[in-house]
Amino acid sequence: MDPVQRVKNNFLESIQVKTDAVDKLAPVIADAAAAIANALLNDKKIMACGNGGSAADAQHFSAEMLNRFEMERPGLPAIALTTDTSTLTSIANDYQFAEIYSKQIRALGQEGDVLLAISTSGESHNIIHAIDAAHERDMIVLALTGKEGGQIADLMNNNDFELRVPTWSTARIQEVHIMIIHSLCDLVDLQLLGQGD
Repeated sequence: MDPVQRVKNNFLESIQVKTDAVDKLAPVIADAAAAIANALLNDKKIMACGNGGSAADAQHFSAEMLNRFEMERPGLPAIALTTDTSTLTSIANDYQFAEIYSKQIRALGQEGDVLLAISTSGESHNIIHAIDAAHERDMIVLALTGKEGGQIADLMNNNDFELRVPTWSTARIQEVHIMIIHSLCDLVDLQLLGQGD
């Protein structure tokens, strides 16, 4: 295939997945953003985790909260549980890789905090353990998933939010996850600062 056409096809597929997802996800994104804003207004924090590209997305979200998104504001309390290599490797070495996030959540999480858990398949064992730990701490869970939601879909409580991207392509799921993250940041800023179009 012509490489230029392949690039165009990738763009068109990404657009189509976003179009397919928007009506289903927009109301859930709005509710999830309200839950984040409410937590922040009650002096709670957001913790984020994922693996691979999803780990980068967790860090991306945390950076947007701690620094700024599109308007000037004070930093908001968010922690990417993916960044402390000494903690991650010690937990993986002394226990198991599946506990690298859950042990951090049990140590740092408090009732009313929010966990942003990202897994394109919904089957990541360390994310599943993280959600279990968050529930033990009476935290709210926002799960960004794809495909059929995997085991994570079955873990959601009434106060949780699953944002599932309706495709089997990991790349397309990750592209929509970034759109979801930016939408959450935008709505949180709007709700906290009362500004916007």
